[in-house]
Amino acid sequence: MSSSAQTIAFIGLGIMGAPMAGHLVAAGHQVRGHDIAPAGLAQLSAAGGETAGSVAEAVAEADVVITMLPNHPQVEAVVLGEDGVLSHAKPNTLLIDMSTIRPESSQTIARQGAERGIRVLDAPVSGGQAGAVEASLSIMVGGSDDDFASAEAILESLGTTIVHVGPAGAGQVVKAANQLLVAGIIALNAEALLLLESSGLDGRKGMEVLAGGLAGSTVLNRKIDNFANREFSPGFRIDLHDKDMGIVESAARTAGVGLPLAGQVAQLVAAAKAHGLGGHDHSALLALIEDLNGKAAA
Repeated sequence: MSSSAQTIAFIGLGIMGAPMAGHLVAAGHQVRGHDIAPAGLAQLSAAGGETAGSVAEAVAEADVVITMLPNHPQVEAVVLGEDGVLSHAKPNTLLIDMSTIRPESSQTIARQGAERGIRVLDAPVSGGQAGAVEASLSIMVGGSDDDFASAEAILESLGTTIVHVGPAGAGQVVKAANQLLVAGIIALNAEALLLLESSGLDGRKGMEVLAGGLAGSTVLNRKIDNFANREFSPGFRIDLHDKDMGIVESAARTAGVGLPLAGQVAQLVAAAKAHGLGGHDHSALLALIEDLNGKAAA
């Protein structure tokens, strides 16, 4: 390893975590990963990383611990549990939680970490599986200035937009805003496509024109094939986006603001999950909107 390389424990090797851990190996770090599913462990091993049979084994000698897990119960169990990160990490370890969870959970982890001499950042990401594979994620970071400075070089191996947005929990609030925008834009793109096709037009051509103008967005650029081909393999699952919209609504209550459109978007995502689309990509909001209009997917 080079003098700037570090020993990194990576907990959570799913469709995003595994490629992210691989990028850290490629950057010259010694990466030891842990996951309860074998596929991610195999992917990390193939990339040149090491695997660990437990959280304790992964974090024991780590300088940095990164967690990338589905929701706050998993993060809290892995970090705060009896046999978790805080019980086994050495003093002054930097814990970077890149999961998308409730701001209050991130604040609790930061507080309990500080009590044990562990530095903590919340650093959720945007960009989905493609962004993880391409190392082009947008990373929004909450925590102290000094801890952010310590993490910045590592995060630069994973993303292209890395911004320190405030104290503990701030990264999660920004991520909630991100997920609100993404879900809303997906829903409006789906309605636009339905309007085009129901008017007898070529939907893909129409969406390509929209993508080149003011209505264009990263969401549309990333999802245009999903929309046009009705190809809804994840990507980013509706189940997870439903969880994220719950975080949006909770954050709004904490902030004391009413977000009427957010409520409608949250209900649309929840309806898609109830409709049996939870395991599909969030672009499958199109399938729900077509069904509401009595139109079978093409």
